[in-house]
Amino acid sequence: MVSRSYSNLLDLASGQSPSFSQGSKRLPRVATVAGVLSELDDENSNGAGSDAPSSLSQERMIIVGNQLPLRAHRRSDGSGGWNFSWDEDSLLLQLKDGLGEDAQVIYVGSLKEEIDPSEQDEVAQTLLETFKCVPAFIPPELFSKFYHGFCKQHLWPLFHYMLPLSPDLGGRFDRSLWQAYLSVNKIFADKVMEVINPDDDFVWVHDYHLMVLPTFLRKRFNRVKLGFFLHSPFPSSEIYRTLPIRDELLRALLNSDLIGFHTFDYARHFLSCCSRMLGISYQSKRGYIGIEYYGRTVSIKILPVGIHMGQIQSVLYLPETGSKVAELRDQFRGQTVLLGVDDMDIFKGISLKLLAFEQLLIQHPDKRGKVVLVQIANPARGRGKDVQEVQSETYATVTRINQAFRRPGYDPVILIDIPLQFYERIAYYVIAECCLVTAVRDGMNLIPYEYIICRQGNEKLDNALGLKPSAPKKSMLVVSEFIGCSPSLSGAIRVNPWNIEAVSEAMDSALIVSEEEKQLRHEKHYKYVSTHDVAYWAHSFLQDLERACRDHVRRRCWGIGFGLGFRVIALDPNFRKLSVDHIVSAYKRTKNRAILLDFDGTMMLQSSISTTPSTEAVAILKSLCSDPKNVVFIVSGKGKNTLSEWFSSCEKLGIAAEHGYFLRPNGEAEWETCIPVPDFYWKQIAEPVMKLYTETTDGSTIETKESALVWNYQCADWDFGSCQAKELLDHLESVLANEPVSVKSGQHIVEVKPQLAL
Repeated sequence: MVSRSYSNLLDLASGQSPSFSQGSKRLPRVATVAGVLSELDDENSNGAGSDAPSSLSQERMIIVGNQLPLRAHRRSDGSGGWNFSWDEDSLLLQLKDGLGEDAQVIYVGSLKEEIDPSEQDEVAQTLLETFKCVPAFIPPELFSKFYHGFCKQHLWPLFHYMLPLSPDLGGRFDRSLWQAYLSVNKIFADKVMEVINPDDDFVWVHDYHLMVLPTFLRKRFNRVKLGFFLHSPFPSSEIYRTLPIRDELLRALLNSDLIGFHTFDYARHFLSCCSRMLGISYQSKRGYIGIEYYGRTVSIKILPVGIHMGQIQSVLYLPETGSKVAELRDQFRGQTVLLGVDDMDIFKGISLKLLAFEQLLIQHPDKRGKVVLVQIANPARGRGKDVQEVQSETYATVTRINQAFRRPGYDPVILIDIPLQFYERIAYYVIAECCLVTAVRDGMNLIPYEYIICRQGNEKLDNALGLKPSAPKKSMLVVSEFIGCSPSLSGAIRVNPWNIEAVSEAMDSALIVSEEEKQLRHEKHYKYVSTHDVAYWAHSFLQDLERACRDHVRRRCWGIGFGLGFRVIALDPNFRKLSVDHIVSAYKRTKNRAILLDFDGTMMLQSSISTTPSTEAVAILKSLCSDPKNVVFIVSGKGKNTLSEWFSSCEKLGIAAEHGYFLRPNGEAEWETCIPVPDFYWKQIAEPVMKLYTETTDGSTIETKESALVWNYQCADWDFGSCQAKELLDHLESVLANEPVSVKSGQHIVEVKPQLAL
């Protein structure tokens, strides 16, 4: 396939406009000085200082997902070619509704079908010209390691809270599968590079299959406008920290400008992982959550995805839908239908749901013959021993329940494990009195949303059901606490799916609730689902992405680090990088030099346990001090006795101890204090308070100085230490309110020192 930059040159050389032109094309931003971008078309731009958002429809969006929103079929005419069509069920296609009618969208992803290498160039050209799709062709063996290996054996189970405690539970971490994951992400990055215009295009990456893609893209273009949305749960830090490549994935995600999650719980877990494993904190300002990462602000978006209203409503009007509804109405006449729609995998909780229904029939004999559970079991997306075990357990449980409670013309459980047409599934939604979604762990399960819309129905379906058009709509939902849509459905009966008795009681409650209550719950849910559809979700995400990228042109950026440790440092436009040659030249020219050196973190490695300076560092200081043109000072928070001992061999070295409270210009001079303090009686008040917090905060210590008291929690749990530090700060400010001291918090410390001290 011809690269995008090369094809643009061909178009321009031939006098043609590029095939992806955006109308009147703006001149690109160019680098005027290292790391700074400026606009050439000032007349048409809002300027770097403008806060006015640009129109989404004027920008081009590159949507990257594991699979393209396409269906592929071999031609039946014997030519051996391929026919392609849009996959209307694909979320990546549906979200386009939120981008505006004239939005230009390019899709990058793989195809479900394997394409022979000899056909790949032709297929790629066809998809690009016809569908604006760029296919990433992954060799079958590599794709198997990437998808069925790393994604489904490592990431997917872990994100659903399943640890590989034994080889049978997901298997041990396989470094070769991780390398395959990286290789596929690099292939996707190359495909994005073929079509991207980094100054204007937005890139939206989807889901856990491509979590390291942001690093590869950011490395190519430091100012790429990049969003990422995770469609699965994000586990708590205690689960996530078991992943051997935990830091690499976190840092890769932080190379995005905006990271999206379905629920606050998922976002909170991610933020907790960043703080506990990377030492990065977050801030909330004016309703937005942001992480400061090397000068860049990485924004966090919390919004559950919605359904495509138009698609479902169009199916509701199909004649075959009405016919199927009438058929099911006759089939279940005189019976109440409970409906479950789940994939046949270990996290959907099908067997727990069946056990709860069995308990319902045991506890309430009057429900036998009157209540039916229809369980639609879609094929599992993964494969392996666990899927086979789920299937076997499900079949065995259904058989046992039906044998125990079957009557002539009545099977209590109807298991449908064959693929259904979409309209058939819609028909089951329409006739079901209650929908049961009891997954033990799931991302954003849209089954409840679809059920709500289908229960709203239309006049044709009302006729099929024998209802008056004016009849109020009603529905009931029983949903697991552990699915992404649960917080959005405040009118649903929420359950712990592991508590079989509680789920059984919830089923009974859903059956006996009053008709008025069903109507109120339905109205509440329908209002939310119909207004928070997939278009609303996409539009909201892109608005936040524009806001997150607005400051790109105002920052100077430098890329540092290798491999997955790569990150971009963003600095103020006025920042100028020091030139070593310039410093050396100025050093040689000057006759008087003042050299101030920090000790902690500068002369000493932050990761070092030892606090004593090395012989090499002392030798360098002695060399600097031996030059009569130099005045050298060490500035440190350490005490004067400690520093005097460490640097006793550097007679001409000046020392500012305890952050400058004590000063000594050289080894022969006496120590001086910058502020005379007659008494430190306040220590008797502050120290007992600090000791109380030290006893209750494991890993914290008290450092006693002549001029100050410092409570240090660097070695304590980050979250607990931060919480205790805030409490200690308030406590000390209260008890020392009338004393001539200042109480301040710093990085992992709370310090009390005399007022006006440096």
